[in-house]
This record gives sequence, structure tokens and C-alpha cells, in this order.
Amino acid sequence: MQDLVVVGAGPYGLSIASHAAAAGLQPRVFGRPMAAWRDGMPPGMFLKSEPWASNLSDPEGVYGLAAYAATQGVEAKHGVPLPVGFFASYGLWFADRAAPPVEERTVTAVRPRAGGGFEVTADDGAGGGETFLARTVVLAVGVRPFTDIPGSLRALPPEQVSHSVDHADLTRFKGQDVTVVGAGQAALETATLLAEQGTTVRVVARSHRLNWNTLPPPLSRPFGEAARAPHTGLGCGWKNWLYARTPGAFRRLPAPTRTRVFTSALGPAGAWWLRERFERTVGVRFGESVAAAVPAGGRVRLDLVSARGSVDTVTTDHVIAATGFTPRLDRLGLLDGRLRRSLRTVSPSGAPETDGLFETSHPGLFVTGLLSAPSFGPSMRFVLGATYTSGRVVRGVRRRLGTGTGHVHPGEPRETLPAGAAPTDWMERF
Repeated sequence: MQDLVVVGAGPYGLSIASHAAAAGLQPRVFGRPMAAWRDGMPPGMFLKSEPWASNLSDPEGVYGLAAYAATQGVEAKHGVPLPVGFFASYGLWFADRAAPPVEERTVTAVRPRAGGGFEVTADDGAGGGETFLARTVVLAVGVRPFTDIPGSLRALPPEQVSHSVDHADLTRFKGQDVTVVGAGQAALETATLLAEQGTTVRVVARSHRLNWNTLPPPLSRPFGEAARAPHTGLGCGWKNWLYARTPGAFRRLPAPTRTRVFTSALGPAGAWWLRERFERTVGVRFGESVAAAVPAGGRVRLDLVSARGSVDTVTTDHVIAATGFTPRLDRLGLLDGRLRRSLRTVSPSGAPETDGLFETSHPGLFVTGLLSAPSFGPSMRFVLGATYTSGRVVRGVRRRLGTGTGHVHPGEPRETLPAGAAPTDWMERF
């Protein structure tokens, strides 16, 4: 029986595997390394996060993005966006040096086992499969299982509608007419890349204006400026500082507060470096949403309804939904149905509730990344959260296996709240 199985080989899965191996465990890690970055982002896209906030996590902290950049003769500079392809290459470099080997197979089933532990089935995609036993399982499955496509678009065939994460190459849309639905970075950058290659493109946004991030201030600033708006891996400001630095305190907030923050914090916004390119090439239909979508002579007819109730019709070749992700357990088909239904969830999100070490209500099952964001806050939606998560998950695994105490190790950063703030009131105060 395996002590630990890690499902997923993106930033969270690789970071957890690195910490687990350093702790003396022998994890089996399944997935295509950095798949979301290699298979779901076309050339020309850039990281929205700062390079110093985009590190995978190893216990010694020696395999950060800056270290990889140095091997390539590149400096990862604050305020200078990096191509997503560069970040994907960094993840592969990290996997080769800081993590145990990854098995490029897909875990298709995780079932609870009588007496404890799990039955795990992995498929190599070529008709070969293996079922084995594991004492603990960590789900680091990324965002792809949780894509949101508006209900009005779901009846369209796949050749006429897709999600923004479905495209590693946008050249198939050259010479076509494409409608992008959404107002966040994925929508705005996808639309810009389409327009720049000659595709006729429009953005449909429910909002009445677009939000744009501003150029980040220098890392070194006068004390007063830094105190008013401290830098964090989620952007400047005290709210972002709290999200980035105190996920454990966030978990102790009342569930309604967590839900409100999770659904509203760090909402849709475009990167500062994209704005000029976008506004030069892409038109936006503000204050509209897709009321209906039907195939029409090989194309798609969209009925767009405004906030006032008026309806306009647009005909397009393809619709790309850049409409985000919802971390609901019922979308995670690899988990046994009875196991999914037995887990305590964060209402009304449908994501699993966890303890402070990311273990769900089912002993031995851990969740990370987007699935843990309704428990630990917005930082878990980003690579930044992998650093907080990795060591704690491994401590939880060791605790479950009976080989560790689960306590914070000496030298590991502890969460600190602003003076006088209690875990249940700090969010309301900021």
C-alpha cells in the first residue's frame, strides 16, 4: 500500500511532492507536469503575477523562478511580465530537480476502502490501467475540472463553444469571427491575441466597464508609501496582505464571511501591460449577457440581453467562454460518488471543508489549490498559495500516517495578524 498519492502535477502537486520527498515519504505523483500551462495557454500569453510571487515551493527554497531564470541568462524583474511558456519551462525544470518522478498517467477513480485508505485507479490512455491501494490521497487537480460555461451556451456543440482553458493554439480561428464572453484577464488577453492575428473578435461583458490593474510601484519605496499599501503576491494593499499572509486565520472566519470574500475578492481585471493593446484592437459590448445561443447555418446566433431588457442578435463562428471556475465537488468525477456526498462542504460553494492542514472530513483525503480556496481564501487561486500549502499538507499526511505531530516546524513562517485583530473580525475591519 502506498503511503501517499498526489493527483496532479502542476505547481501545487509538484510542490507538495517536493516537500513529501524531503520529509522521507515516497509519494507517487500522477499527471502531465504543468499541463494547464502547456496545454491551456496559447503562445503570446504572459504571467499576470509578479515573478517573485510565482515560485513553486521546495523545502530549502532554492528552486525558485529567479534561480531558473538565472540558468537561462534571464533576470526575473519586478514589473516585467514573463511569458507563460517560460513559466511552464520553469515548472518542468523544478520537477526534474526538486520533485520525485511524475507518472504521466491520469487518475480516473479514487474510492474509499473498507478499513481505511483508498483504492486508486490510474490509466495511461492506451488501454493500460492499474488499481492500487493508498493510505492518503492529495488532490492537486488544478482548475480544468471546474470550468464554468454559462447555461445559455451549453447546448452548443464543441466546435462552436469552448472555454478559455481549452486553447493552447488560437491560430485555428484566423479569418473567423469569435465572440469572447467575460471581463477578466483570460477574456481580455484571449481577445487581444485573436485580434492581433487577424480574427474578428468582440468581448461581451455583463459589467458596464472594464477594471484594469495599475503598474505596480517599485519594491523599494519610502516607508510611508509601503505602510499605506504593502506589496503582496496578490497586489498592493492591506486586504491583499491579509489574503496572502493569513490563510489559516481566513479559515477560522464564519462560513458566510468566507463565502462573501471568496466570491467577491480580486474580481475580474486586466493586467496593466495589456490595456493599450486591448483598447487598440478589441471592441466591447458592455452591460450585456448571452440570453440564448443556437446553431444557425454552420454559425452561432447569439441573443444578447442588456440590463434594461433589450435584446440584440449577433452571429458569430465560435464562442469562447472566459467565465471562470467554480470548485464544486460534484464536478470532480474521479472521486467516488458516495465519498463526494459524504464530505462536509463550505456552503453554498460546494467545495470541501478542511482542517488547518488541508484534510477533508474523510480521513486521509486532502485538497489543495482552487478546491481549498473557499476554506483558505483567495491566495489559493494562484501559484502563490503553493508555498503556504505544501509543508502543511505534508504535515497533515504525516499526522494521518502516524509519523509526524502536525505542529509547525521551527523556522517555518507563522501567521501574524495586525495588532488587536481577532481571527473572526479582521476581515470586517479591512
